[in-house]
Amino acid sequence: MNAVTLSAAEKHQSREKQFDWPLCYEAENWALARLDDFLRRNSFALELSRRMREETGTLFLDWVDHLVLSSDQEQTIRKLGFVPDPLGETVPTETAFWHPEAMLPRILLHSRLRGDKSHAAIRADSIPEFMAVHGITETPEGKPLGDYRRVLVNEQGATQFHAVERRGYRGYLTDAPQPGEAERILSAFELWKTRQRNFNDDEKGFDQTLALLGQIIDLVGRDMACHIVFAEERAYWERRNRAAEIQKRRQDSLGLGWANHDHHTFRSSRKLFRHLMRALETLGFERRERYYAGAQAGWGAQILEQPVEGIVAFCDVDLQPEETEIDFSRQPLPEAPKLGTIGLWVGLHGESFLQAGMHHLECRFDYGLLREQLSTAGVETMKPFSDFPFLKQAFTEGERWPVSRERAERLLCDKLITQAQFEEFTTRGAIGSHLENLQRKGGFKGFNQKSVSVIIEATDPRKQSAVHQHA
Repeated sequence: MNAVTLSAAEKHQSREKQFDWPLCYEAENWALARLDDFLRRNSFALELSRRMREETGTLFLDWVDHLVLSSDQEQTIRKLGFVPDPLGETVPTETAFWHPEAMLPRILLHSRLRGDKSHAAIRADSIPEFMAVHGITETPEGKPLGDYRRVLVNEQGATQFHAVERRGYRGYLTDAPQPGEAERILSAFELWKTRQRNFNDDEKGFDQTLALLGQIIDLVGRDMACHIVFAEERAYWERRNRAAEIQKRRQDSLGLGWANHDHHTFRSSRKLFRHLMRALETLGFERRERYYAGAQAGWGAQILEQPVEGIVAFCDVDLQPEETEIDFSRQPLPEAPKLGTIGLWVGLHGESFLQAGMHHLECRFDYGLLREQLSTAGVETMKPFSDFPFLKQAFTEGERWPVSRERAERLLCDKLITQAQFEEFTTRGAIGSHLENLQRKGGFKGFNQKSVSVIIEATDPRKQSAVHQHA
């Protein structure tokens, strides 16, 4: 076969096509039909589904970890786009499938499951929390703090309903505790929770943080380390966001936690963007699509995914128009003459992966229902920036954070903000974070670049008015 040489434009087009995510309504409708059938036959799951909507604004589908069905469904699911899951370790009688192009539950096909029997499992952050809330006294399978645990919640007729928790593991096997394992996991949580976040030199801060990541990975392994780091990053962000605190309480009231997360958004300076990429790659993240609005909005984003832990990171950075043609996640970005929305946010609050924490967490909800419920709780939502049948997105109104005088003075001295902006930021603070309300349909995995550009511009600290002063 003759080698084919692609032009730069052809390579660019090929790369973009790789992440032109399709709409998979047929596969989603099939999964919804299986879940509807399951809910009709399992009263506990049906009641929980109702409470999820009414008490948390979430949909049962978005909590489902996997379905277990008879092996005679294999031909059907393969036609729908499901393929064997290389990470789905199972017992010999089961085979795991997943849909690589859609956000849908995994499917386990069981060779000994017959007739109308079916099982469903939802994912929660903590099995003991879920059990305590719902009065479940069954003994969980799997070790405390282990990579996979499950508990039988309810067995009714031909159905079984389970809850599972995962930590850096995509399979379905439980194992026995290893000596010292729980202590190592707890030590890793403590190391990241209590890490130094504020540095006089953020570049050295990243070096120290990367060294800490190496220490944690040596303790518990890469995928468990990823779970620990992001659990603690969510907790750090939640403590600084009133909407997050309110919604987390609502989800905790059903013992669920943040297991409905969609993606985590970090903001970075141009200088340290490659350091952020290096930190995420150390945790096992792989690059997905890049966004680059360039002259349109002066920003870019690299999306990464950790395939085992199932976490998506959306990483924002200021970009110049000419930088849309480069891989800005790998090439160094020189200092720019002025700050865009991302650079100003970092200048005021710090690097997301260091002192500032995440800009927002996006979770999957019933979009309209959550909006109404949060409004009743005193949390208003901004105008949606995606409003399509397959993708709806909106931020809660921003959380205003104090801005240190030292940071503001540095920006003023470098002529990156005006005197009036200096007075505004030092007296009233600046918008720091949001909770994002998202609903996907058709299993759509992608994002809407044009609409994200609009919200990036709309959340520029220079354009925001006060909403909350969070204690």
